Amino acid sequence: MPESFVEFCPVPTEQQPLNEYEQLKESWFFSLPTLDRGGYSRKLFWICCWGWLFISPLAWASFPPSKYLGRFLLSGSLAVGVIVSLLILRLYLGWRYICDRLQSEKIFYEESGWYDGQIWTKTKEILTRDRLIVSYQIEPILVRLKQTAIFLTLIISLISLLWFLR
Repeated sequence: MPESFVEFCPVPTEQQPLNEYEQLKESWFFSLPTLDRGGYSRKLFWICCWGWLFISPLAWASFPPSKYLGRFLLSGSLAVGVIVSLLILRLYLGWRYICDRLQSEKIFYEESGWYDGQIWTKTKEILTRDRLIVSYQIEPILVRLKQTAIFLTLIISLISLLWFLR
């Protein structure tokens, strides 16, 4: 980070939007949508597999496959779809929060605790830099997460339709 930014920015280092962005990008969970398409798809596939591993006993107890194979598969798939949707929602909300902090002209921060909040207005240079980061780094992530959410909504709707038609 440029030295001049640190000198006149009163926002604590851990609350500066650029540092929050870097922390989010490096975290194991929030880095998922930053992967290339193949890596992202593989991770989501593994999440679905692990979800099935944990959900299948519940689905099995509700709908024994020997009697209700279709209901067993549909209920397990629906549960996994909902779990993955919640994870995608959490990813989206985390990235949206950082996006909003980077795009905002004013930054709310706390100096030493919840009781002493302050607002700092970004300089023109910092605001331009932050908005470029949003345009080129964060917007593609949000688009990917929205596309994933739409896909999951379609899958969950299809499974629900099959459930009621069965």
